[in-house]
Amino acid sequence: MLDEKDLEFVEALRSLDVPRNVAMLITFLANVSEANSREIETATRMRQPEVSIAMRALRSNNWVEEGDINAEGKGRPMKVYMLSVTLNMIIQHYEEERNREAARAMEAIQRLRELTTT
Repeated sequence: MLDEKDLEFVEALRSLDVPRNVAMLITFLANVSEANSREIETATRMRQPEVSIAMRALRSNNWVEEGDINAEGKGRPMKVYMLSVTLNMIIQHYEEERNREAARAMEAIQRLRELTTT
C-alpha cells in the first residue's frame, strides 16, 4: 500500500500533468524490487485495464523491465515488473519536458511581441 509520503509524490507528479495511473504505478514500483500485475492492482487500487494502460506509458519511456516467474503447477509463467531507471531519471525526464514547453511558450510570446511592434 502507498503511504502518505507516496501519495504526496503521486500528487506532485499529477501537478506535472502525469496521468494518475502512471503516477501511481511509478510510485508503487519505486517502493518494491518487483511486482506482478495482481500485486500492483491491489496496492494501487487500480483495475487491470488501468494497470495495462499505465504500464504501456512506462514501457514507451523504457522505464520498466519485465521478467517471468514460473507459476506453480502447469500454468503460464507470471509476469513481474520492475523499474529499470531511478526516480531521479524519471524526475529529470519531466523537468526537461517542462523546460522544453516553457521555452516554446517564451518563443511564442516573443514572436507575439515582434508581431505587435512591426
